[in-house]
Amino acid sequence: MIFVTLGTQDKDFSRLLKKIDNNIKKGYIKDKVIVQAGTTKYKSENMEIFDFISSKEFEKYIDECDLLITHGGVGSILNGITRNKKVIAVPRLKKYDEHENDHQLQIINEFVNYGYILGMNDLKYFESVYKKVPNFKPKRYKSNNEKFVNYIENYISLN
Repeated sequence: MIFVTLGTQDKDFSRLLKKIDNNIKKGYIKDKVIVQAGTTKYKSENMEIFDFISSKEFEKYIDECDLLITHGGVGSILNGITRNKKVIAVPRLKKYDEHENDHQLQIINEFVNYGYILGMNDLKYFESVYKKVPNFKPKRYKSNNEKFVNYIENYISLN
């Protein structure tokens, strides 16, 4: 199963859903697709689409999915990689009025550079990136929290 999450941004991101829907219609995507669309309004006979779901349902879908396709939000990406899921991240872009700026490009590029996810800067690469999923071995996520907490504790103890 593929779980698609668009986050809770108040701007439309139907561009991604259209691309996924077209790939289902072409027979390229054969898995069941469940979508948490947020405020994006999109109708499809090929995907099960919810506006908003509870955090419990959200976690259930992430736990059950074989692939997470998400926007470039840090929280959504971390939800996937901390569960060792294969993740494709697609940025919301300012030029399509999907966000206020293009910071999601940088977020996705950082996670890609570390080997945690597959990403793309343009949906024209969707098929070629999707084709990489079966052989993609994401790097295991290792939290930096312990190092950060130690740094703060040392800083506090010195002052």
